Amino acid sequence: MSAETLNFIIIDDSKLDCFIAEKIIRNTGKAGDVKSYMSASAALEHISTTPAPPANDKTMVLLDIQMPIMNGFDFMEAFEKLPEDVRAGYNVYMLSSSINENDLNRVKSFSSIKQFLNKPLTSSALAGILEGL
Repeated sequence: MSAETLNFIIIDDSKLDCFIAEKIIRNTGKAGDVKSYMSASAALEHISTTPAPPANDKTMVLLDIQMPIMNGFDFMEAFEKLPEDVRAGYNVYMLSSSINENDLNRVKSFSSIKQFLNKPLTSSALAGILEGL
């Protein structure tokens, strides 16, 4: 990815985890727009109503699995029904403190999920994501 700055969307029902992730992202010096949502449905609404970013411009989505009302898997089922040009603008990374085998296998069933990461987000995990772009 040639862009110097990256946009991020953090989806987590924990204020503390959102705060930690945002701090780590901002400390990279590569963060453009960083939005945090404590509700997956609010984040989905934002993504589905915002014009698709240019093809070479990706927004990184850090998505928690365990959330009330709409969890990470519910979000992914809805996200994968969005038009291809919308989905193409996002790289989704699933975050969880769960190392439940069923969750890990379910993550693999979504083509839009780039990687599974353990919570809380660490600067080394984020560096690994950024190096892979």
